[in-house]
Amino acid sequence: MWKLLHKLKSAVVYDADREFYAKVFPDSVEARDLLRLRKMDHADLPGVMAIETVNYEFPWSEGVFKDCFRAMNYTNWICEAPDETIAGYAIISVAAGEAHIMNISVNPAFQRQGVGRKMLEHLIEYARPRAETLYLEVRPSNPGAIHLYRSSGFREIGIRKNYYPAKNGKEDAIMFALDLVPML
Repeated sequence: MWKLLHKLKSAVVYDADREFYAKVFPDSVEARDLLRLRKMDHADLPGVMAIETVNYEFPWSEGVFKDCFRAMNYTNWICEAPDETIAGYAIISVAAGEAHIMNISVNPAFQRQGVGRKMLEHLIEYARPRAETLYLEVRPSNPGAIHLYRSSGFREIGIRKNYYPAKNGKEDAIMFALDLVPML
């Protein structure tokens, strides 16, 4: 118990110090280090929907997000800037020794600033004690995401034909996997 409290105290003090130094010495801390991840709640849905509709030609509906809240094996995350602006969100499903990233999206105002990587790293660490493998699908037309996944250790394992809706019918999905259990 004391060990857990000490770890928690260290994390809180560290974050407070980081925020203090960011205010006093703005160039001493990277913006990415000031982002916080927390569980998503229903009050976040308007901000999440705004990001979803601007980022995707075929966005998830609010009903899909609400279903994610109800599903026992889903965990929904918000990445928040210091001013409480939603920088991004991510949804992961964990069941039967497998984890699956269902959605990960970055607010356009925060793209190319490490938000996607920070969320992905968080999801990997969240899944590691709960699953042996982490899976995801990505559109071939999304080279930035493909690069992020490959540079994070994911390997391509296949193609799902006609997986995503597209302007002219359907688009395939590239399937990726990351082994979470160290190989012996």
